[in-house]
Amino acid sequence: MKQFGFIGMGNMAKALAQGFITAGVLQKEQVFAYAPNQEKLKKNAQEIGFTPVSSLQELADTCDTLIVACKPYQIETVLAEISGKLGGKVLLSVAAGWDYAKYETKLADLGVDAANMPRIQFIMPNTPAMVSEGVLLFEEKNSLTSAESEKVREMFTTLGIVEVLPSHLMGIGGAVSGCGPAFVDVMMEAYADAAVKYGIQRDTAYRLVAQMVLGSAKLQQQTGLHPGVLKDQVCSPGGTTIRGVAALEENGFRNACISSIDAIMCAKQNESK
Repeated sequence: MKQFGFIGMGNMAKALAQGFITAGVLQKEQVFAYAPNQEKLKKNAQEIGFTPVSSLQELADTCDTLIVACKPYQIETVLAEISGKLGGKVLLSVAAGWDYAKYETKLADLGVDAANMPRIQFIMPNTPAMVSEGVLLFEEKNSLTSAESEKVREMFTTLGIVEVLPSHLMGIGGAVSGCGPAFVDVMMEAYADAAVKYGIQRDTAYRLVAQMVLGSAKLQQQTGLHPGVLKDQVCSPGGTTIRGVAALEENGFRNACISSIDAIMCAKQNESK
């Protein structure tokens, strides 16, 4: 695992490349990337320090580890173009929905036999990885060697926490950690709106709410206490906080949270039919 090649250089790929280089787990000289928009690719290369290449073929020829970070609908075309060059390589995929079994099936359909199958690991990052506070879900089923697995986990740990899940739980894990940031953002916006309603300036409201969410999350992580216990510690008998909690319950806050995940899982089930 000496040369790492990114297939695609969108926001998540940029975060990964920047994070790995900044943390020192990869040197700039080890990182290459290909993307159809060559002008944008070269601009990102100047900012981050990786080497841009002009074709998928060149990337596959240059790198022994490929990180699939393009759009999921583009992957079949990508595999068709470089399937003959994947033997002996490591394939790390951060594209939603492309698990180990799907890669194995698609590559077999393209005529790749067992001897020329790349070693595959499906990883599901979330957007907070961009600030090294991400959740990186690793599919338990993979074909990496133990040394490769250790190296990859070391790399991704620089971007947040690594959690290993069995294949059948990657969907729900991704729903919570991958979609969850958007739900937290909606909540943050709502509480900032409330602050503005009562006179706080918008920029101050966002800072206040963001730090409140960050601090609350860190408090749970570092103490390991059940969120309900932490909630109880803030709720004095007859106080203001318990009145706010009661209002949340009255308006179905918990059910709304669970229902948001139900909606995602229902959509996934419909897509698989």
